[in-house]
Amino acid sequence: MSGTIRVAVLGALGKMGAQTVTAVCGDPELELLAAVDVGGARSQMACGSGIPVLAGVELLDPGEVDVAVDFTNAASAMRNARWALGGGVHAVIGTTGLSASDLEELAGLAQRSDANALVAPNFATGAVLMMRFCEMAARYFDQCEIVELHHRGKKDAPSGTALATAARVAEAMEAASVPPSQENEVRGTRGGAVGPVSIHSVRLDGLVAHQEVIFGSKGQTLTIRHDTSDRSCFMPGVLMAVKAVADLPGLTVGLEPILGL
Repeated sequence: MSGTIRVAVLGALGKMGAQTVTAVCGDPELELLAAVDVGGARSQMACGSGIPVLAGVELLDPGEVDVAVDFTNAASAMRNARWALGGGVHAVIGTTGLSASDLEELAGLAQRSDANALVAPNFATGAVLMMRFCEMAARYFDQCEIVELHHRGKKDAPSGTALATAARVAEAMEAASVPPSQENEVRGTRGGAVGPVSIHSVRLDGLVAHQEVIFGSKGQTLTIRHDTSDRSCFMPGVLMAVKAVADLPGLTVGLEPILGL
């Protein structure tokens, strides 16, 4: 994509959306064309940008937008993606909670469109590397559990990053058999399972986004952990995705192709 990239931020009043507005405004290669949020009004400006917040994408002309960045919720993200890809607008989706059928629909929409879509469970480069390291470690261990910790306002559990990590580990790991009997004094103590991987979700004020992946085998454990202390760490990945999505045909899941992983 040559020239300045015109960007619409969807979910612009949310925590990630507001950070994205600021990041786009600070990048000389990008232009914040629009900010959209269901809680917005035309009199409201997006994060000091001078851009009024619109209440829905239907108020936008898709011909004026190059890339739409979505940080809303799963249902809204799919509606927004249909609007974007149907109008020839590239979609970068950071919203978590999308199902396998949602991804299948996105792949079909992108295949029929002149525009592309990129979905990432996490835009922090450290988190992307963590998932790759876990995939590598899974070849050498036969047990794995994930503890993911987020702020109380996070709507989905487990996180998209935890689900993506578990799926990769499950595919690469030759899992040990589960002990024949387990007694749980409190139901759910062992978390939920994605294949052989148990996931435990923690939601507390004071947290941002954290994930600890613990591998075990006879006589040893390996812990791989990523911690986020500020949402600004996601922005380099978001901006990379905005600039790269036009050159990634169809649907891309994750930042790995952009990072060369």
